[in-house]
Amino acid sequence: MDFDKREDVNKEYTWNLTTRYKTDKAWEKDYDALRKDVHIMEKYQGKLLKKPEILKEALDTYYDYETKIAKLYVYASLKHDEDLKVDKYTMYLTKAYSLYSEFITSCSFIRPEILSGSKTTLNKILKNEKLTKYRFLLEKTIRLKEHTLTKSEEEIVNKLTNNSNVFDKINSILIDSTLNYGTIKVDGKEVTITNSNYRNIMTNKNRKVRKECYNLMCDKLKEYTSIFGETLVANMKLYSSLADIYHYQSTLDMELFDSNIPKEVVDNLYSVVHKRLNVFQKYLIMLKSNLGLDKLEYYDLQADFLNNDLTFSIENAEDLIKEATKIYGEKYHKVIEKAFKERWIDYASYKGKRSGAYATSNYGSTPVVLTNFHGKFTDVSAVAHELGHAVNFYLSEAANEAHNYENDIFVAEVASLTNEIILSNYIINHTNNKNYKLLAIYNLIDIIQNNLFDACLEGELENKMYALIDQKEEIDANDLSECILSLRKQYYGKTVELDDKVKYMWARRSHYYNPFYLYQYATGVSAAIYIALRIINDQDNMKEKYIDFLSKGDTDYPINLLKSIGVDMTKPEVINNAINYFEYLIDEFNKVSEE
Repeated sequence: MDFDKREDVNKEYTWNLTTRYKTDKAWEKDYDALRKDVHIMEKYQGKLLKKPEILKEALDTYYDYETKIAKLYVYASLKHDEDLKVDKYTMYLTKAYSLYSEFITSCSFIRPEILSGSKTTLNKILKNEKLTKYRFLLEKTIRLKEHTLTKSEEEIVNKLTNNSNVFDKINSILIDSTLNYGTIKVDGKEVTITNSNYRNIMTNKNRKVRKECYNLMCDKLKEYTSIFGETLVANMKLYSSLADIYHYQSTLDMELFDSNIPKEVVDNLYSVVHKRLNVFQKYLIMLKSNLGLDKLEYYDLQADFLNNDLTFSIENAEDLIKEATKIYGEKYHKVIEKAFKERWIDYASYKGKRSGAYATSNYGSTPVVLTNFHGKFTDVSAVAHELGHAVNFYLSEAANEAHNYENDIFVAEVASLTNEIILSNYIINHTNNKNYKLLAIYNLIDIIQNNLFDACLEGELENKMYALIDQKEEIDANDLSECILSLRKQYYGKTVELDDKVKYMWARRSHYYNPFYLYQYATGVSAAIYIALRIINDQDNMKEKYIDFLSKGDTDYPINLLKSIGVDMTKPEVINNAINYFEYLIDEFNKVSEE
């Protein structure tokens, strides 16, 4: 659903942000009040270890204030993403982020002060009944002892990283709003290419349209590649410097440490994927055959080749998701209905809106979802994906307090990807329409190739670049471009013809501004496949276990939370199981196609 501007969008297709603030003036009033109390935590400095009651009061105060700032920040961020060109909300976002940074800086004494205690003191803290609700939080804090600086050093780091999101912001504004990629005739209509509608155009069955769109996008990315390179490399250097400052062996070690993810999880993932690239290439051969091409080009990889004219209205999408998610049981299904009834979702696409899709939440408010809905089945699946996150937020908030309701990133994608798998399987099992069934099977194939193989492919760019940066090697846009080209050749083998332009496509990956996020899509989809198939087959009481899992929040390390429902990510079996399922789906697609 493409519109010229936000003012043209029907109200029912927009999210309802008045549950956070009814007016902008209410936001400004809250901001002014919080600004006055930004140093509220300093009254506890030097007192945290004197009495358990004082430490509990300090932590209660911290999370109360942080929750209020999060509400400010999320509202500003959502309004900003509605239209990146509106300076007012860019300023709101900047002010909220600066307020949060100032608050965090004023709290920089907390961790060093707690960790200044002796081993005996820290053990007493963990066992104290008055601090029971903060036990896991304190356990995680104590783990950080060897990676914690002095109070003054923490203050300096916090001040220097006050605007650390600036690189991501520059990249987003440039790629989503500023750059003019040109116009193209699609199905007889003149369409302005945007970063958000690019993927949708690339599904077009007309190869000339795909090629022209790809060339226009790549030419513009190439024109600005030095700027994209400067911002991304600067962002990578920042995280590498932080790893040094906090005494980690590498940036990856730093990113794994907080969540207590064993490095063998990452090693197993890439080891298994490398050994089974033949399965990925089997998928590419299937794609080439169905497109009827002698040569498969990069701009063909997202092409829609299925013989159907299915389009979905927003109402169709909502009805389908409601029916599919009944399999989880009443508790889950009621949250889905609530999301639609209360307008948690912003659907429309227009120039200036942030591209892509996401779900977010802050404690005390309903979750919200941003999508760019164009009426394709992939858009329906994307809504289901983000609603998986939203339900996870909702159930977790209902079961936990502010300090432990938010999921670790490592398990966050499990909730969303499980939902997509459930949706497609519902269609496969409830339709006699061959083309609709093929659409659902192929959607599953695409989800796995995108989240497992593609995520690993592009994730390896980070592995290689951070390895160089951590060793104090200088890199630039050219290194990024040549590295991703080399990786594509390795993953695609001889199945895809690659031109020189493809090497600039890394610039569209906003995930790189959040280090080592991509591999977690691969582990997430592998875990999701394990869970979803057991829910579908009604095995191992997985429905009940899964709802409980979604309610756990940050009450244990993610590896342990997954193990508690039978998913052991330290072993290669879960990844192999996912790739086996991927290969099964390819064979099933070919079988149904020939019927």
